[in-house]
Parts: sequence; C-alpha cells; structure tokens
Amino acid sequence: MAGWAGLGLGPFMASYIDVANPAIGWRIIFMLGATLAFITLAIRGHASETVRMLALQGKVQEAERVVSEMEKKAMEKTGMKRLPEPVPLQFEERKVDPFYVFKNPKYRIRVILIMLAVFFFYFGEYPYLTEFLLWTGSVSSLSSSANQVTLLYGDAGVATFLGAIVLRYVVEKVRRSILVTFSYFVGMVLGVAIAVIGATSANLDLMAAGFVLANLIGVGWSNQLNYLNGTENVPTYARGTAFAFIDGFAHLGAAISTAIILSLISTVGAIPIWIGFQIPMVILGLSLIIILPNTIGKSLEEINETKTGL
Repeated sequence: MAGWAGLGLGPFMASYIDVANPAIGWRIIFMLGATLAFITLAIRGHASETVRMLALQGKVQEAERVVSEMEKKAMEKTGMKRLPEPVPLQFEERKVDPFYVFKNPKYRIRVILIMLAVFFFYFGEYPYLTEFLLWTGSVSSLSSSANQVTLLYGDAGVATFLGAIVLRYVVEKVRRSILVTFSYFVGMVLGVAIAVIGATSANLDLMAAGFVLANLIGVGWSNQLNYLNGTENVPTYARGTAFAFIDGFAHLGAAISTAIILSLISTVGAIPIWIGFQIPMVILGLSLIIILPNTIGKSLEEINETKTGL
C-alpha cells in the first residue's frame, strides 16, 4: 500500500502542477520525484534481511531474533498466549548459483510463463499510463477539454492507492493466478475499453469511469500480483534473479507497445488497438491458472523446495 500511495497520488498531484503552469510544471514534477527518491536510501539502510535469506547465509542467531520479534508481535496482536507448533519441512539445500534455477524444468516453465504474462501486461498497461493523454490530444471532440481530461486522469490516480487498500482484504483468500487474471480482464480490458469509448464519444463521465476502473483494479492490483507471482514460485536463493529476469525482459513489452501504438491507432482505429493491446495478458493469465501452484496459506518452502527441489 505504501508503494502504491506514490503510484496513485503521484499522477494526482502531477496533473494539477502541470495544468497550473505547463511551462515549468513538468520540471517541478521531476524535481519532486528525484528528491523523494533519496528517502528510499534511508529506508533500505534500516530494512532487515528476510529470515529465509539470513538462514541461508548461516546467520541463525540473527534469524532467530527476527522470528522471536515477529512471534511476540503476533501474540500481542491476536491475544494468543502461545503460537501453534511449527511444522518442520525436510528438503535438500545446496549453495548454487542463482541461475541454477533455470535447470529445473518446473521452475523454468513457471518463470518463462510469468515473464510472458507480465510482458503482455506491460504491453497493454504502459501505453495507458504514458500515451493515453497524448492520444486524447488528437481526438478532435476533446480539443476544448484538454485540461479537464488531464485533471480527470490525475484524479483517477487516487483509485490506484485505493485499489491497493482493497486488495489487502482479498489477496490472502484467492489464488494469485486467479486474482491477477481477474484484474487483467476487469481492470485493463474493461477499464481501458470504457475510457476509450468515453473519449471517442466525448463522454467525459464515461471516460472518467474507465480511468477509475483501470486504476483501481488494473494498475492497483495487477502490478502487485505480478510481483508476488514472480517471487513466490521459485526457491529462496533464486528469487532476486528470477524477478530481475521476469521484470527486466517484461519491460520490453512496454518499450514496444508505446513505440507503435499511436501510429497503429492512426491507421487501424482507436478502439480495436486500445482494447486489442489488453487481450494477450488475459490469455497468459489463464495459462498461469493452469501452471502455477496455489500459495495461499502455505509455506513457500513447501511450495518450492520440498515439492520441486533445487
């Protein structure tokens, strides 16, 4: 929710700064972003390592201290006098290169499939995030409402933050792959479709409704679920490597789609292109439902190391 507060409130603030003074507004926006980025350094300096990684590094006492603090807080929060006994899991663990994960066919299939799903999600999401207002500037029926469209788009950014808050109440109750496919379809396909139809018909209320739906469910849910899928389905030692591969290669989808979407719209038409760019992610989401295991309420070692091995 903290990260998505920035992703949601940032466009909201930026739209008003830009409209207030277009000449220097964009400079102020970039300056604020660069300044706030230094907060990340302070946060990273005080963040503790995960228990799993501490154990893998042989720092057992430090890992035990972190677990003890977590257990104490859990009992204070729940009012329990004692916690359930842990269920030990037996599995082999060797010190291997993080890229070793790709030698295991199950992990290899998971990582590649998740990468393709995120690739096509970025393929559809990034044009909406970066090109939509540029495109509306070319819609003749909206020529007199440019500032209003910008503010509506910025206001809808708040829905991204609200979406992250809502997601908290369902994220541990429904399988990740089902939730992400739902968010792809409802958030991106339907949300963007409604926004585009509203824009082409100069119906600002309809367009704003599409903005809210796309941000609330599409942007506010899909990204976080993508990140969870990219880290929960591989062993501890390879999570950083797997996620770097998934998110790094997937951003090529954003680079491709943002480069071609406006020219395609001018030749094919807005509605088929905007909606068509969202469809592939849903198809890949359905594939995730078939391939990925259910991680809800289960230990990640149980999902990965004990069942799939190194």
